[in-house]
Amino acid sequence: MRYSPRGLLRGSALLAAAVALTTVAACSNGSPSGAGSPSAAPAAPSGTTPGTTAAEPSPTPTPTPTPTRTYPLSSAPRTVPAVRSHEPASGPGWKPGPRAGVVLGADSAGLADEGRLIAQELGLRYRGEAAAGPGDVELALGGEGAPESYTLTVEDGRVRIAGPDEAGVFYGTRTLKQSVRSAGTMPEGTVADRPAKPQRGLNVDIARKHFTAAWLEDRIREMGDLKLNQLGLHFSDDQGFRIESDSHPEVVSKQHLTKAEVRRILALAASRHVTVVPEIDSPGHLGAVIDAHPDLQLVSATGRTPRGAVDISDPDSARIVDDLLREYTALFPGAYWHLGADEYVALMAKDPEASYPQLAKAAREAYGPSGRVQDLATDWLNDRAATVRPTGKTLKAWNDGFFAGGVVSAAKDIEVEYWTGKEFGARPPLPYLQAGRELVNLNDEYLYYVLGEPNQFTYPTGRRIYEQWTPLVVRGTTPVPARYDAQILGARFAVWCDLANAQTPEQVAAGIRLPLAALSQKVWDSRKPTRSWSDFRALATKVRG
Repeated sequence: MRYSPRGLLRGSALLAAAVALTTVAACSNGSPSGAGSPSAAPAAPSGTTPGTTAAEPSPTPTPTPTPTRTYPLSSAPRTVPAVRSHEPASGPGWKPGPRAGVVLGADSAGLADEGRLIAQELGLRYRGEAAAGPGDVELALGGEGAPESYTLTVEDGRVRIAGPDEAGVFYGTRTLKQSVRSAGTMPEGTVADRPAKPQRGLNVDIARKHFTAAWLEDRIREMGDLKLNQLGLHFSDDQGFRIESDSHPEVVSKQHLTKAEVRRILALAASRHVTVVPEIDSPGHLGAVIDAHPDLQLVSATGRTPRGAVDISDPDSARIVDDLLREYTALFPGAYWHLGADEYVALMAKDPEASYPQLAKAAREAYGPSGRVQDLATDWLNDRAATVRPTGKTLKAWNDGFFAGGVVSAAKDIEVEYWTGKEFGARPPLPYLQAGRELVNLNDEYLYYVLGEPNQFTYPTGRRIYEQWTPLVVRGTTPVPARYDAQILGARFAVWCDLANAQTPEQVAAGIRLPLAALSQKVWDSRKPTRSWSDFRALATKVRG
């Protein structure tokens, strides 16, 4: 067999390389002092022949460190309305887990209803007042902040929602619920949130069209999730009187809500931090009362009997309305009462004094030769306000129940509910604001859902509200100056049932869903939304329920 000198040389080089690698390995794994020096040679182990190499023990493997997972900065939760502020953080966020629960912080027992509700909605255990553990949601009262504000913090796998009042903490739970529904998780970081406007809601005409208690309760649940806090109930009009009465059962329509149903509605509303604002509209829109008491009907000089208008010169008209006001202010415990006062037909005539001489005579007798029918109507409003005022409720009336230039002025504590851009003779909003009055926006151009679309009304769209309307747009499409923003207390979206059979209750609920969501965004945060309408619409559908 022939041996190649080149092959022998290659074999010697490989052997030298192997010895060198063994030496480096030994030096790097705890060799004696000096062994790590390039000039140091390894000592021959005992029992070996010099010049030979003993088998080295296997080096102890260095443990591979478990990599720490890194997270990008979080994004704001996707909710309707959008949160006003989110401080991002790096972390996994929070999602409901099998061991998670809802607990209450110290001195926060008043949040038990909010805690049980969010626990049920997210499939968590409710544990009451207890220390928060891994994965828990803690609700707590305390701290400073505006009414209805809250802070929601996600950190170390837990959620903490805190606010100065129960309503704010409740709204924090709505943010948590919607974020989990839209994305499966609540992102890491801190939400600081509060509403732009204190009055935010829905108005429903239950007088012209009967809506069941269950339908109204569904709207209350929907409103709570949208952080809306007022449900207006217009329950007396020409077509019906829709709540049971003990003082005047003769005026009540066959289809109506019982007082037991009303109390059930009020209890649910209270749990969702929704205040019910009742309205008995007068001295117009009293047709259901006149049907039972025809002697109260207003009659013109020509014998015309305008529908729904009582004769305000007749003391019996005031007596029956005050009976009803006293009865229902006791039923409704909320902070507001709506006196109506709109569309009194006598004041819509070109010459009220000539058309209704009995009213003109009563005005002159009460206020002197300068007294007019508008003064008599204003005095009616003030007298009804005086009936309700001892209850401590904040008083409201429609803008066309306020008049300028008369002998009598409307009481200063009555809030203006501004609705009309179409009504004959209605004043624009600026004079009310310039006079220092506070105002709630029910702009009929954007916020009126009138069944059957009579009188040039069209069903409002969520997109138009979302993209064009703000609380400053009180009448038509032009905003009032921004300096009056603080006097505009908020807005409500209104359902009016002029042609009651044009839609079913189910169609009404579907038709107002997106407009109500759009309104909630604009009264929670009046700034231009960052999301496109298509994104907002898809999100509103996803978080609904």
